[in-house]
Amino acid sequence: MSERIAIIIIDMLNDFVTGDLKCERAKNIIPNLKRLVEAARRHGIPVIYSNDAHYPNDFEVVHRWGAHAIKGTKGAEVISELKPSEKDFVVEKRTYSGFYETGLDPLLRSLYNGEGVKTVVLGGLHTHICVRHTAADAFFRGYKIIVAKDGVEAFTQEDHEQGLRYLEYVYNAKIMTVDEIIEEIAKRRE
Repeated sequence: MSERIAIIIIDMLNDFVTGDLKCERAKNIIPNLKRLVEAARRHGIPVIYSNDAHYPNDFEVVHRWGAHAIKGTKGAEVISELKPSEKDFVVEKRTYSGFYETGLDPLLRSLYNGEGVKTVVLGGLHTHICVRHTAADAFFRGYKIIVAKDGVEAFTQEDHEQGLRYLEYVYNAKIMTVDEIIEEIAKRRE
């Protein structure tokens, strides 16, 4: 694991956890993500929230998933258990990828006194959709990728497992448990 890492929490929003586009399985990863975020903060590792913030006429809203995570609504807010701190970063997105037409890449490159992040650790929703597309764009930009296998989730076990296999095979993502990631963070920061 690279010294210059960032944690990216994807779409842990009210609408995806308890609201209009609820993923029943999301509750399983909340405690793990909470521990990961707390460990990162303790060790001075940047925590970035990559959040859907749709306009009502966005393609995903109108043509695919229906109204969800509309910018400025309660549904587009991060769940209270994972609420960003004042030192965390929040990057809004309007598509599946945290990178597409957002400021995520320039933010990552500006961190660590301008030396930039080398490895992104991905957690959140959904393994086979937004995590997958964010990983793709991270890969295309030369970042190493770690996926917290017990810190990502999907609508079904099959979607989750297929997503993990794809991330590992296609984007060379390292699949680790949250405990393994926290252990590596602690080792690297000692």
